[in-house]
Amino acid sequence: MPSFRNGDATIYYEEFGRGFPVLTFAPAGLQSVIDVWSQPMSPINPTIEWADTFRVIAMDQRNAGGKSRAPITAKDGWDTYTSDHVALLDHLGIERCHLFGQCIGGSFILNMLKAAPRRVAAAVLAQPIGRVGEPVTTRTPRFDDWAKTLTDHPEATPSVLDQVFRNLYGAGFVYCADRAFVQTVTAPCLVLAGNDEAHPLPISEELSKLLPRCEFIREWKTGAALNSARVQVKDFLVKHTPRS
Repeated sequence: MPSFRNGDATIYYEEFGRGFPVLTFAPAGLQSVIDVWSQPMSPINPTIEWADTFRVIAMDQRNAGGKSRAPITAKDGWDTYTSDHVALLDHLGIERCHLFGQCIGGSFILNMLKAAPRRVAAAVLAQPIGRVGEPVTTRTPRFDDWAKTLTDHPEATPSVLDQVFRNLYGAGFVYCADRAFVQTVTAPCLVLAGNDEAHPLPISEELSKLLPRCEFIREWKTGAALNSARVQVKDFLVKHTPRS
């Protein structure tokens, strides 16, 4: 079982194909695990579609219901997850990679671009999460659905989980970064639009305007639009793959 230690965390990952590395972050919020890439909520499955061209790396996020596990503390937040992502690259000896993330993966990407921008050659954000309007101060049903899975984490008390929620979602916008930061990102980015409450279209549109080097695809989830997007996303990653 391919896994490694990052402090107190055990992180599970899998690899598919060969070539320039693409680190991927599956959808499903805090229940983001490798298996989600093969579910209908993932119109583009990078572990299958890109393994002929790239070294695709997928991972179970910590405490997401998969094989990655860590203690839960009131300090957990976006930087906690990013420390796992950077540690995975270090474990694999990867200095630079592409990023592909859907749903919560969009915020994982933006936080990686804050913490380790030189590690990122290009990034694709598919239906990124975000909040239009005022941030919320109380836990959401989606967060509570995740919290209900933590039956073997006695340290995850209600007060700890309340703080974790605030750490992750208290800021609004894309949660992990403000607009001023997004305007400083230098990596080429491609945004595939969201279209529902958790992945608002206005957030995707605003990101596409704020990111200095950004391409935007509005329709991409079904039919001919999905077939076209699959080609466009792969072409985008190939175009921005460093030549060595």
